[in-house]
Amino acid sequence: MKKKRFVDLSIALETGLPSDPPMMIPRVDYIDHAMGTASMLDFFPGLKADQLPGGVGWAVEFLTLSTHSGTHLDAPYHYHPRMDRGRPAATIDEIPLAWCLSDGVLLDFRHKADGERITVADVRKELDRIRYEIKPLDIVLVQTGADQAWGKPEYLVKGAGMDRESTLFLTEQGVRVVGIDAWSWDRPLPFLAAEFKEKGDPRVIWEAHFAGIETGYCHMEKLANLSAIGRPHGFTVSCFPIKIKRASAGWTRPVAIVEED
Repeated sequence: MKKKRFVDLSIALETGLPSDPPMMIPRVDYIDHAMGTASMLDFFPGLKADQLPGGVGWAVEFLTLSTHSGTHLDAPYHYHPRMDRGRPAATIDEIPLAWCLSDGVLLDFRHKADGERITVADVRKELDRIRYEIKPLDIVLVQTGADQAWGKPEYLVKGAGMDRESTLFLTEQGVRVVGIDAWSWDRPLPFLAAEFKEKGDPRVIWEAHFAGIETGYCHMEKLANLSAIGRPHGFTVSCFPIKIKRASAGWTRPVAIVEED
């Protein structure tokens, strides 16, 4: 029987890390066991602290964050109110579960510079290198190396990014979930802003995201540990999102499941 190896592809939600724009940095308020004693005594009238194991109560955390904090899965609704050339865009609670458990494919673009486009030609070349042909519902993971800067301000400008054509190249072959180890599926926002300022062409803005208007798809952002998978294909990805009503994204803990002899 083959053994299964599980590779955690997520980053942890942490308070105060500068790896998001200031308005999106998560905050975690911790209520430890000692602090939780008072609320436990309130909940059980007549209870005394010395009647609790060790004299302490429950631990609880309160989070302030966006649906795009940490490793998350973006729904088509995040990109636009319409997808598939006119249909209402799916929110995260409407994503088919079959999209979120499938064969994985890992494409390595760590050789590309920060802010550089990952083109259709780049994707074709990488698929030729790993000797793989995309099939419907494959979950395609893009490795840029940006995760090495996680927890630092420069994370926001690290990694290459997909463009409109390379995204459509995947979705036209039936891919519905993809992921990247950078802050965004597109190139980092400062590179998009600089190019728009230089050329004045609005097509540069969020081009890979806006590809979802033509064909609805989901992408994961802020992946990590892609190197630990150890192979470009021949593994399964599980990435079910938290179910948040009418939301544009949901937190996920993606896992690569690798069968080994």
